[in-house]
Amino acid sequence: MLKKINKEQMGKADHGWLKSRFHFSFADYFNANRMNFGVLRVLNDDIIKPNSGFDTHPHSNMEIISYIVKGEISHKDSMENQESLKRGEVQYLSAGDGIFHSEYNLHKSEDLRLLQIWIIPPKKGLEKLYGSYRFKEEERKNRLLKIVSSIKDNAKVKIYQDINIYVAEFDKNMKTSFNIEKNRQIYFVQIEGSSRINNIELNFAEALEIVDEEVLEIEALEKSHFLFIEMKKS
Repeated sequence: MLKKINKEQMGKADHGWLKSRFHFSFADYFNANRMNFGVLRVLNDDIIKPNSGFDTHPHSNMEIISYIVKGEISHKDSMENQESLKRGEVQYLSAGDGIFHSEYNLHKSEDLRLLQIWIIPPKKGLEKLYGSYRFKEEERKNRLLKIVSSIKDNAKVKIYQDINIYVAEFDKNMKTSFNIEKNRQIYFVQIEGSSRINNIELNFAEALEIVDEEVLEIEALEKSHFLFIEMKKS
């Protein structure tokens, strides 16, 4: 089963310094039919204006991954982690029983765009984790790159939940396929450009829910940048 999520079906917010597109219910956007997709609870496509950002705020019992699309994010948290990350790089945390952090775009003129992904952990009260990884463009150029997996698997970024996150940047006409194991499902996000996914065309910022399929067929219709999250079927 394939279900395309158009941009018009998503929630939106414009706070001046922050523009967001919500794939699922978040903040002031509520849609009873868009609460989650399996353990994927939040996927926000955020654009943060220069010299602005999220002041220090708390999280608990959630696993949060930030994938940087454009610009540079500066992070600081209550575990004394502090760093900046750029395009294609990944920041993650498992908030456990509580963590405070801030996220800013300190650039004077360039917007920051990132995908903020919240994953429901397998149980509450897990030990806090924080980390990042600076993936190189060549690692995702015309091939799938696994950027996140569970702590039992082999990706550079590991969280507690049983998921796998892949990204890629494909040149026009590049094709690939991905076998989907039984009782697994996928949420696919077209970050930039356009692709054909199992004969469904996805354009900029659109998404696709993939359930009860055996294979994922991907073809770049133009220069294409995408991400997908593979997880247990809900």
